[in-house]
Amino acid sequence: MTESVAVVVVTHNRADLLRRMLDGLAAQTRPPDAVYVVDNASSDHTRAVLESRPDLPLRVTHSTENLGGAGGFHLGVEQAYRAGHDRIWLMDDDVVPAPDCLAVLVQHDESCLMAVREDREGRLVEKAAVHFDLRRPHAVRPKRSSVESVYATRAALPERVQIENVAFEGFMVHRRVIDVIGLPDPAYFIFYDDVDFAVRARRAGFRIWAVRDAVLVRQLAFDQQHALDTWKGFYMYRNLFLVHFRHGENTLVRAKPYAIAAAVVALSPWRGGRAEAHNVIRAIRAARAMPRDAGGQTSPR
Repeated sequence: MTESVAVVVVTHNRADLLRRMLDGLAAQTRPPDAVYVVDNASSDHTRAVLESRPDLPLRVTHSTENLGGAGGFHLGVEQAYRAGHDRIWLMDDDVVPAPDCLAVLVQHDESCLMAVREDREGRLVEKAAVHFDLRRPHAVRPKRSSVESVYATRAALPERVQIENVAFEGFMVHRRVIDVIGLPDPAYFIFYDDVDFAVRARRAGFRIWAVRDAVLVRQLAFDQQHALDTWKGFYMYRNLFLVHFRHGENTLVRAKPYAIAAAVVALSPWRGGRAEAHNVIRAIRAARAMPRDAGGQTSPR
């Protein structure tokens, strides 16, 4: 393959995790052509970690404000796209690619590819959706099945699995996709910006493949489901609602956020209490006020 590959990394106050992730990039058997790092106003020793890596072709942006993961990926992908790279590999700071991960991915001539995540013990933890349902209103959660729920182990996976959403942890996109659908939407701040991008890509006719032998090791456990009464919970609800408003395939699905919000408020005494109820009320109002079409926010031109 003669195509150039740029890695885009977004980080915020996780310097030690970032160091291990950069070690993984430096060990790739197929080195990346450039590594764009968006430092989201970190106050720890992130700057020192980045300045100590002459072994990598770093292009660092130190943001003066925290743009969130969505804003960081929007900026980093735009930089890589404008620089003319053919493929852009999105990477969070808490994952470490196996040494041959990039080499395996570039062997596949597809527009959208996803490395398959495992935890530090080697257990499959790939949560990308095999089926993401925005058609049936009675499906409370649009993710009906995931790679890890369908295939218990990596060994059980076929070489490639078609998936319907992604995480910006090991997702590789060809620039021709950005030509058509634009950049990740920074308005999400955190959560669901990757889902939004995947839905837009699939509706534009691009298929997304999870590649079994592209191994990505996640350094932290998944704990987002326990944060619904925190500031993260607000963004999880708001962005889930926004995905339904923007991409629901019929009127009932687009109305489903109101039913979810009502149910959360009704059940709040037994769940997250007033904090979660407050989050979901704020979230439905905020999602309603956001544009149904990202428009110029995602245009790369």
